[in-house]
Amino acid sequence: MSIINYSGLNISQKERDSSWMLDCYLIAIKRGLQGKMYYGQQQYDCDKGIMFFVAPKQVFRIEPDPSPNENRSGWMLLIHPDFIWHTSLAKTISKYDFFDYAINEALFLSEDEEETLEPILNGIKKEYQTDIDQYSQNIITAHIETLLQYSERFYQRQFTSRKVTNSKVVESFETLLIDHLNSDVSLKSGLPSVQFLAEQLHITSKYLSKLLKEITGQTPQQHIQEKVIEIAKLQLSTTEESVNEIAYNLGFAHPQSFNKLFKRKTDQSPLEFRKSFFQ
Repeated sequence: MSIINYSGLNISQKERDSSWMLDCYLIAIKRGLQGKMYYGQQQYDCDKGIMFFVAPKQVFRIEPDPSPNENRSGWMLLIHPDFIWHTSLAKTISKYDFFDYAINEALFLSEDEEETLEPILNGIKKEYQTDIDQYSQNIITAHIETLLQYSERFYQRQFTSRKVTNSKVVESFETLLIDHLNSDVSLKSGLPSVQFLAEQLHITSKYLSKLLKEITGQTPQQHIQEKVIEIAKLQLSTTEESVNEIAYNLGFAHPQSFNKLFKRKTDQSPLEFRKSFFQ
């Protein structure tokens, strides 16, 4: 493992034009690195100070602004997976989904948040620069776990503080879902998948799931099912289409699947609902 200071890092033009795939986990804070970073298919602006995370064997590249910036600063912590083997961190690091391509935004830290992380980083640096003994690995991994826990907290703060923006994504999701179910597309291609809806919104399905769960308390699949039931109720109560026709129109390949879902969500079969509505 190693900690690298950005201000003293010189990268050749050839290296700048390359994509990178590390064998290590990368945790980094960058300030003043003008340009853009690409992680998988996601793009991050690097004009402001950001914190970001890269997992081993995942591709990223940076397109720096050609104009030099003398105020570039920050650090990156590199951790090889073998270093955390046989530690508690080896079991828990996968739960931090900000290492995945799924997160489509970097973490923007406040000054106070950066100041919170500095002693942790200094603790790691001090420990691995002194004589290594039988306690070193556990002490360093404990520092890293604390760093990741704070990062999770800060991501949650950012997620909550951007609820207005995120609510617009939810609105777009709802509109896209309704348009799909009310069009001929469902009849031809079936019920929309979470992956399909996420792609239309230019985000990953994992990020969409986290966003919807945070704002609405429901998963995308639950949203899809609730909207299907809502439209089905409308059609059952206002049209003379058969239950099978309604099921096919909504994208069900088999009416039995529609009946089962409707029964589970309403405690009534579609026919029972229709009869009770007209009583």
